[in-house]
Formats: sequence, C-alpha cells, structure tokens
Amino acid sequence: MQTYTLLREFADSWFLIAMFCFFIGTCLYAFWPGLRASRDAAAQIPLRDEPTACTNDCANCACKSILKELEDG
Repeated sequence: MQTYTLLREFADSWFLIAMFCFFIGTCLYAFWPGLRASRDAAAQIPLRDEPTACTNDCANCACKSILKELEDG
C-alpha cells in the first residue's frame, strides 16, 4: 500500500503540474502567430488538385514499384 500512496501523491501534485504545463505549451504552439503559414499549408493538403494517374515521368516512380510487386507476386 505504501507504493500506491506514493504514486497517488505524485500524480496529485507534480504530475498534475507537468500535464498542465504540457497543455499550455501545446496550446501556445498551436496558436503561435509565426506558424500560421505552415498551418495553412497543412490545411490545404486535402484540397490539392493532384493527378490520380501515373504519368510515367520518373525512373523510380512509386506507381511502377507497386505494379512490379503485383506482377511478381
């Protein structure tokens, strides 16, 4: 029972303070004005108009490697 009491006291005091500081730090990071451009760029990822078909332009295209694995296996 001694271990439980010690861990309970730690969780009620120092760990609570640490979690509160982590929460405040996360909020500050999320709403920091200097990171607005990166947040806006990340928000636009689902809306990008990217080609769906493989263009066969590159030598090591991911589409080619997937097709080769399917043909081999």
